[in-house]
Amino acid sequence: MISCLIPGRGTLEIQHIVCDVNGTLSVDGVLLDGVKHRFEQLQDLIDLHIISADTHGTLSAIEKELGSCITSVKRLTVGGEAEQKSEYVELLGAMNVAAIGQGTNDRLMLKTAAIGVSILSTEATAVETLLSADVVAPDILTALDLFLNPSRLKATLRQ
Repeated sequence: MISCLIPGRGTLEIQHIVCDVNGTLSVDGVLLDGVKHRFEQLQDLIDLHIISADTHGTLSAIEKELGSCITSVKRLTVGGEAEQKSEYVELLGAMNVAAIGQGTNDRLMLKTAAIGVSILSTEATAVETLLSADVVAPDILTALDLFLNPSRLKATLRQ
């Protein structure tokens, strides 16, 4: 668990990070350099989940590449993907979840989670998702680094 006291907001106790795959962890279906290394650094601190509609059909390959770093993989069914992602966060216990994404179907999971992080992706970032986030990071590595260095969350979110 990652615990962080944020003045004006209280203590965040994050047990799970839920990451969108396409556009967030990968670009055009290919896992971004550095993601596996960050997951390896985080895996003993927190449960890591990946969730995807598998637009590019590469979810199984990404799952294999990340291996034992990930706690679970959720493949969405066609239709209502935003709602499915939000429901997954709720099942984990939303108050203990950080969610990371950038596409329109990530907006609800970012709102539902205790901390929603939108990244600026080379596949683009949906404005609606950006506005649903608590934090915006320039890329996935910076977003994951927030949880490796929780004082960054404190500095960003303090009121």
